[in-house]
Amino acid sequence: MRQLPPDPAAAEDAGRDPDLADLLARVARGDHQAFEVVYGELAGPVYGVVRQVLRDPAQSEEIAQEVLLEIWRTASRFDPERGSAAAWSLTIAHRRAVDRVRSETAGSRREQKAAPDLSAAIDDDVADVVASRLDQQRVRRCLGSLTNLQRESIKLAYYGGYTYPQVAQLLDVALGTVKTRIRDGMIRMRDCLGVEW
Repeated sequence: MRQLPPDPAAAEDAGRDPDLADLLARVARGDHQAFEVVYGELAGPVYGVVRQVLRDPAQSEEIAQEVLLEIWRTASRFDPERGSAAAWSLTIAHRRAVDRVRSETAGSRREQKAAPDLSAAIDDDVADVVASRLDQQRVRRCLGSLTNLQRESIKLAYYGGYTYPQVAQLLDVALGTVKTRIRDGMIRMRDCLGVEW
């Protein structure tokens, strides 16, 4: 348990909490027993400060544990000339709690900004797919209105990747006939689709 300083006036002069300051100095040197005492003294107040900021008990417990771990790790940074050990510890607690609130607020804002963008992207993708399928149906319908030679020539040349001479050879038709059929078929496709070339 904590021992109170023998002279209250000396305690005021030494930063109002000299035994906690001494304990932190020992913690800075790796004294586990001193940290157990520090933990016992500060766990409640640290939790209270964090809980006032966060309101959520589970998050408050998590942050309080992080604060006490930080006190263990950074005890050597405590400077009794700048204030009491309790004030130093509670300042760490308050900062950690505020950081958590800021982090959650920023995360929420990012999600809100990303959500409309995501839904717009999904809407755009769906619109593209629908438009593409409608275009495919229109092209198929228009291809169906062509003669067999026109349709086969266009399919081989535009979808099959064959050259006009290769199409002529595959269909066993003169090259001039293939060129004419493709030109006539493309004119009919243009008229059927209602596009201008």
